[in-house]
Amino acid sequence: MDAFYAAVEVRDDPSLRGKPLIIGSLPTERGVVATCSYEARKFGVHSAQNIKEAYRLCPHGVYMHPNFDKYRQVSAQIHEIWNDYAVRMESIALDEAYLDVTYSAGSFERACEMAREIKSRVLNETGLTCSVGVAYSKTAAKTASEEKKPDGYFEIPTAEAFVDLIIDRPVRALYTVGAKTAEKLNKIGIYSVRDIRDRRDEVIERFGKHGRLITELAFGIDERKVIAYKPEDAKSLSREVTFQEDVDNFGLLRDVLVLLALSVEDRAKRHGLHGKGITLKLTYFDMQSITRSRVVSSADHAGTIYEETVRLLEQVDKRPVRLVGAGIYNMSGEEGRQLTIDDYIDENGSEKQQLIERRLDELQQRYGLDFGGHMDEILHGGVMHKTIEYMRKHYKE
Repeated sequence: MDAFYAAVEVRDDPSLRGKPLIIGSLPTERGVVATCSYEARKFGVHSAQNIKEAYRLCPHGVYMHPNFDKYRQVSAQIHEIWNDYAVRMESIALDEAYLDVTYSAGSFERACEMAREIKSRVLNETGLTCSVGVAYSKTAAKTASEEKKPDGYFEIPTAEAFVDLIIDRPVRALYTVGAKTAEKLNKIGIYSVRDIRDRRDEVIERFGKHGRLITELAFGIDERKVIAYKPEDAKSLSREVTFQEDVDNFGLLRDVLVLLALSVEDRAKRHGLHGKGITLKLTYFDMQSITRSRVVSSADHAGTIYEETVRLLEQVDKRPVRLVGAGIYNMSGEEGRQLTIDDYIDENGSEKQQLIERRLDELQQRYGLDFGGHMDEILHGGVMHKTIEYMRKHYKE
């Protein structure tokens, strides 16, 4: 999709059309750019950029918070269209996916027809544009999809065509070559894809398995399959929040971990996932990030997640905190999971459930919040952040 979040907002509010629109944090807040319109990109604004830097580059832009509930609804609509054509669809994000049409198309020519049909249907059914690349491999398809953005269409039928297209481009034109890898390559005099091809053995020797992948891509070789993503394939699951001002009171952090633990539990249950490890993440005021973890017999319950993250919190440096997060890892699906002693205990009467209920009662009394009937709303979307910001402003010992 083309500047997906921004495009959805422009579609729903035509007065935004033609303006530099930045979706993410507001200039008065901490945070980053989630995405922006192409008008904003002309000023140097881009995704993941610090919002203060974006405002410096584009002070006259229109800034707004993302509406993820709306974007997910549109994404579901788009993915339904895409799924009509694919034998397998590998979703990369709400707005991007690889579609394997090898067998549904039968020929490269029919695959190209499908691509144009997809573009037409997405526009007619959602009012949004997308850029489609048709190619013989995943890397080439990704490259092709970006070749004529926005509202683009491009074909790369063979490895030879792919190499001809990128051979004199910078090394970052290749999949998996990020800024750090590019810097390391540049330091040894490798700047272009052609350089990688000419010094293939040296790249493999210096970069090992990653170097072999890079050199294969430089020759147009990419045999990776399109793999349909399943939530149960995820290795970890977490929820985190960035404070608008640094927090130096660890009592507040313990309160916040109650809600983060409930959110992680909720997401895991919705996907039928179970964890056997728990993580705590902190980013301090100086942008230093740390992660602490511990293995447990079962990380299924919010009470366990909360209890263990608090224990981990007690072991870290007590410095002002910018971000806090809680998560689970070593995950598996329902099938093949061994029962633990907790599974034999009535959840409503369990010690962990009672712990969470006590902590929620304490939060209600401390902050004057009413969680009754509103917990689902708090755990999803942007309401969680608003609730935690309210807690930060009204925290009392």
